Amino acid sequence: MRTSEIVSLPITLPEYETVNEQLMRRTVEQALASLRQDIVDAKNTTDRASSLALRRHQFLLMGAT
Repeated sequence: MRTSEIVSLPITLPEYETVNEQLMRRTVEQALASLRQDIVDAKNTTDRASSLALRRHQFLLMGAT
């Protein structure tokens, strides 16, 4: 389940270089979007099917050396 909520950053002062500012802004926005997706993926492991699959995997690994 992918969400498309975009977090935008506030506009900077005019004394900054626009190219560097835009690059930094896009990098931070991508990092926040990636982090948000990781959180959504982690929450999805609590649904019934994923939870059962994780338990089965953990059970199978209990006998591993």
